[in-house]
Amino acid sequence: MTIADYASLLVDAGEYSGRNDIAHLFPRFIGLAELKLNRFLRVAEMELVGTVTVTNGAGTLPADFLEAREVKNANGLPIRAVSLQQLTESYAGRSGVPAGYAIVGSTINVRPLGDGDLTITYYGKLPGLTRSTPSNWLLEKAPDAYLYALVEEIAIWERDIDKAGAATQLKMIALSGLKIGDERSRWGNAQVVVGGPTP
Repeated sequence: MTIADYASLLVDAGEYSGRNDIAHLFPRFIGLAELKLNRFLRVAEMELVGTVTVTNGAGTLPADFLEAREVKNANGLPIRAVSLQQLTESYAGRSGVPAGYAIVGSTINVRPLGDGDLTITYYGKLPGLTRSTPSNWLLEKAPDAYLYALVEEIAIWERDIDKAGAATQLKMIALSGLKIGDERSRWGNAQVVVGGPTP
């Protein structure tokens, strides 16, 4: 299957769904499909590194932020994620180099209170497909996942439960293959290490 770009994705989606008559709605369907894909996918291609400037213990996360993988303080040391309550209780009134963080909405809160830059490795949202941005890493790597996600949205709009169910199954098979490939590329040669004391 070769779906080179946004335009060819729309053509194929129209053919697969049998609905070339609603092409003007396809951008909306792509947006809905990408919302669902962002909720489900967490693969290496989504990993980004950014800097967040913290003032008085709070900083604004990147606009495309989905989930943190690692957060490091200005000294380059990883800091741990904790609940907001624990963050507040454990570091109440203290200032210094951040040792813990909690995310509230689009803000990262660190304690002890301080100023400086954090380095965040995080999962970022899919770059949205549009006419002016006709491709992204997912379309290049798993065009079938995009196609079935779009056909699923068309079927939902049509209120066709059978078509939506079939498209959902095909989409999930494509995404499962993508995730398996991601795990193999990351951990294929990894050795199992059993923790704890040894006799």
